[in-house]
Amino acid sequence: MQPDEFYDHALTAADGERRLPLARMTGWDISPFEPDGLRVASLRPPVLPEPPRHGEDPSDCQECRERDNGIWLNDSWRLTRIPGVGVPLVLMLHPRDHYDMADLPDELAAELGVLSTHIVRHVQALPHISRAHVYRIGDGGAHLHIWFFARPEGQAQLYGSWLPVWDDLLPEYPADVAQADAQTVADALVASLGGRRPAAGESPHV
Repeated sequence: MQPDEFYDHALTAADGERRLPLARMTGWDISPFEPDGLRVASLRPPVLPEPPRHGEDPSDCQECRERDNGIWLNDSWRLTRIPGVGVPLVLMLHPRDHYDMADLPDELAAELGVLSTHIVRHVQALPHISRAHVYRIGDGGAHLHIWFFARPEGQAQLYGSWLPVWDDLLPEYPADVAQADAQTVADALVASLGGRRPAAGESPHV
């Protein structure tokens, strides 16, 4: 469908204010919201051309400027910790050179699969962490970034696709505990795949 056709098709399910029905997900027992009182935002028409993402131009890409920062680095990749989150740990994996998912060379794509598996393995080995959720969105930044969210043990409401929303609602997790856990993951990556932790004097960029 063309953008306008998709929009017109979506409106067939909307009310007079262009509001779609509540998502089925809002009825799940893991939803952070009670359906009563919720309503969907009005569906806005398409915006074309789409606005550029952050870092479309490598010369103006923040991720490229920080290519040497991370809690773990190798020749091609870097791992950072995202501060100020509500779940126990959120890590982000970036290629050190400027690539998005669709233009990632096959060699790096193969590395991404192995590296992601090891990150998940090491996050899930942390005390009181049951799962590591992995997300790639890509609408905000042009430089590839993969999210790893640690789901705390026993918190059944935090299962599944609502976890990033719960993360935004929860109070900030203690930074010293998150940093220690991030260092544990980084050390485990060095042991399992090589690479290095930042040297003295280098910025670990949390």
